[in-house]
Amino acid sequence: MEIVLSKILSQIHHQEDKLSSQMMRAADEAYQMTLFLNEMLCTIKVKVLQAGFTNEQQEIDFFKNIKPQILGKLIYYNKVFRIETTCPVSNGKIHQNYYENLLKNLKSEYKESICNEDFYRYYRAGRTDRDHTYFRLGQINYHDGLKSGVFEIDLSFSTYYDNKIAYIIANELLYTYMLTKINPEENPDTILLNGDANKDISWTNSQNALIELIYALYASNSIAYGKIGIRKLALIFQVLFRTPLNDIHHSFHRMKTRAGSRTAFLDQLKISLEEYMDKDL
Repeated sequence: MEIVLSKILSQIHHQEDKLSSQMMRAADEAYQMTLFLNEMLCTIKVKVLQAGFTNEQQEIDFFKNIKPQILGKLIYYNKVFRIETTCPVSNGKIHQNYYENLLKNLKSEYKESICNEDFYRYYRAGRTDRDHTYFRLGQINYHDGLKSGVFEIDLSFSTYYDNKIAYIIANELLYTYMLTKINPEENPDTILLNGDANKDISWTNSQNALIELIYALYASNSIAYGKIGIRKLALIFQVLFRTPLNDIHHSFHRMKTRAGSRTAFLDQLKISLEEYMDKDL
């Protein structure tokens, strides 16, 4: 059975774009993505259990690259939902302290449970020499002194190490998310509440489309001769259009792995402009 990573990522990105365009609260968007990813993972699990894998390399690819991407996003969005639904206030010092404490705990967990492990260094180094042990079913070596979580996994659908990669992915996404919440410059929600921008001026395309435009202007040094940072540039657009953008860096990295054109919005801008020009001919 063949499961293509690019197709999986495309489906996830499409759902993220769809929800972003609806301008939901962060908690609502995270909840909907949690449901979507959980259903996707359950569907793929059924297919894997029924059809199995054609060869060893296909099995390794699934547990090293495909499943961790889905599970990592699932863990991330579920944690974002829990974080946002337990946040005491929407702004102010208590709000900032809440995210600072969460970030401190995340860093501590990262140091104690992730980065000091041999597997983390193996994964980060891009090694493949032990893939046949780490990413094939039934290869768990209990002499390695594994954590108790190994006894809670479904051994028919996990090699244990696919879960570890998923948590690495989730923690990296959470780290970026909480940084944008802690720094007021990167948290436009409060600024937009007090902004003087005209309420009639709004961005009516998707958030990803705006992020694509912002990065294009940034990369081409079109504003302030390129001397303005991407975060400040993004903040200007958010205030101008009264549109909060969630995690622009993560969104940009998703664009780099898009199926099809990576500059879909810019491509459409070119087409729209040329069609408009032709009307005057």
